[in-house]
Amino acid sequence: MNGLETEHPSEVESDGYPAPRYAWYVVALLTLAYVFSFIDRQILNLLVGPIQRDLDIGEKQMSLLMGASFAVFYTFFGIPLGRLADTWSRRWLVVWGIAFWSLMTACCGLASSFWQLAVARMGVGVGEASLSPAAYSLIADHFPPRRRSTAMGVYGMGIYIGSGLALALGGLVIKFASAQEDVILPLVGAVRSWQLVFFIVGLPGLLIALLLLTIREPLRQGSRMKAAGGRAGRGAAPPLREVWAYMSANRGTFTCLYVGIAMVTLSSYGALAWVPTFFIRRHGWTAGDTGLIYGLIVGICGTTGMLTGGRLSDWLRGRGPSDANLRVTLLGVVAWLPFAALFPLVPQGWLAAALLAPALFFGSMPFGLAPAAIQQLMPNTMRGQASAVYLFVINLIGLGLGPTIVATLTEDVFRDKNAVHLSLLVTGVSAHVCAMVLLWRGLTHYRRSLEYLSEWSKTNA
Repeated sequence: MNGLETEHPSEVESDGYPAPRYAWYVVALLTLAYVFSFIDRQILNLLVGPIQRDLDIGEKQMSLLMGASFAVFYTFFGIPLGRLADTWSRRWLVVWGIAFWSLMTACCGLASSFWQLAVARMGVGVGEASLSPAAYSLIADHFPPRRRSTAMGVYGMGIYIGSGLALALGGLVIKFASAQEDVILPLVGAVRSWQLVFFIVGLPGLLIALLLLTIREPLRQGSRMKAAGGRAGRGAAPPLREVWAYMSANRGTFTCLYVGIAMVTLSSYGALAWVPTFFIRRHGWTAGDTGLIYGLIVGICGTTGMLTGGRLSDWLRGRGPSDANLRVTLLGVVAWLPFAALFPLVPQGWLAAALLAPALFFGSMPFGLAPAAIQQLMPNTMRGQASAVYLFVINLIGLGLGPTIVATLTEDVFRDKNAVHLSLLVTGVSAHVCAMVLLWRGLTHYRRSLEYLSEWSKTNA
């Protein structure tokens, strides 16, 4: 199998897209992979206390492990891997990426120093950089535009399912493992309970990689068999300068969209990293209880919000507005604000958790709609690279800075470890206000870019 197989004729509809049942099967497997990617990247957030204790590291070093050590490699490797998604088998790109990041997650369980753990986190970032550019492109080639936002929303649910499972399962594992500080593993020997967690969540990803071998590489819509020597699934990606020229011609749209979502991502990753610690320090919850309760909120409210956003956008677009993806994104950002501004300030833990539920529902909407907007804006042969640039911007800013900004405010501005709630408030509200302004300004640019794509497609047909 060379990774370039295409759909069987019975799996293709008359409009050239794969049959819905098979297309949803592909989305289900990609979403499962995305779930595991977020379990592997977010599980660290629940292990702050024992890792700081055993490795003797402070707040800023911990924030680097949660954010920058992963984000820098995730973002910089995303660019070449996004280009590879436009030129090579996207299926094989995903398979190899899953296998690599799963092994590197397990390697986190072998770390006995800050730098060893940081290097393993870098490896997780490199592996995970392969997934989303390829997945966005695959989904776009399996669904027509009228159903694409919903499909992207389902895939995007992996963010919150994975993060929720990381917290909930992590909470269960911590409760189980805390009964004994040292655990004896075959070939490895004695490990601490937090190290055991990385083995438990990392190694099952290898099975997901095998499952991805059951899907086929689809024909690239709009570029079927062109400049490919007759081999479907392998595109003729334009030079980087052409991609840059196209995006530069639409720089107003991409600046507002990418930086606006980056601000939402900064707020989101800052919260995902430090809300568990917020409940533990401010409300006296145990790590296990925090993981279970917060994990359920993230998993249920985040996924329903993501799916609702996609369905609402498809419904709205079917009634005329071509900028439906961006309109619903802006709606989610605005509706998030009152709930997220209140949850850090209320005195009861149960009330803070209740306010987090609608905040996560609305706050999740942009993460399925923004990738769908990019697929709508870009020619097919540029989608992987445009997605890689998108992921570069939002993760370098959001994941790279979000956890660290919260930690810096706590340690250097408020100078009180118990003031993490104020750091979450300042970071979240400031970032979302910036996002609201950028996305509002982007609406007009977005409509112009859709007209630009229509003219460009006629010229380059």
